[in-house]
Amino acid sequence: MLTGNVPCAYVAHMPGDKSHRPIDARHARLFRNGRNQAVRIPREFELAADEVVVYKDAHRLILEPVKRSPSLAEVLSRLSPLEDDFPSMADPPAKPEEIF
Repeated sequence: MLTGNVPCAYVAHMPGDKSHRPIDARHARLFRNGRNQAVRIPREFELAADEVVVYKDAHRLILEPVKRSPSLAEVLSRLSPLEDDFPSMADPPAKPEEIF
């Protein structure tokens, strides 16, 4: 039986204590991928990222998605067209140059 003198952080990390788990928690399988340990993430917990930051907090392993910078194509696709008229410029042919 737990008493009021037990710190909450200790109670939440005790083996077998499931009171800190969210209702939508699921079990996942661990496996080996070469020399690394990996986890199969259930479909409903998939992250919308290509990369994560991994760190430990006591007995918990935390995965945080890395927010990637948009590609140049994505940035350009969000820009609205320019309404300004550009002046016409003379475009003479290039002069031949001897480079060797």
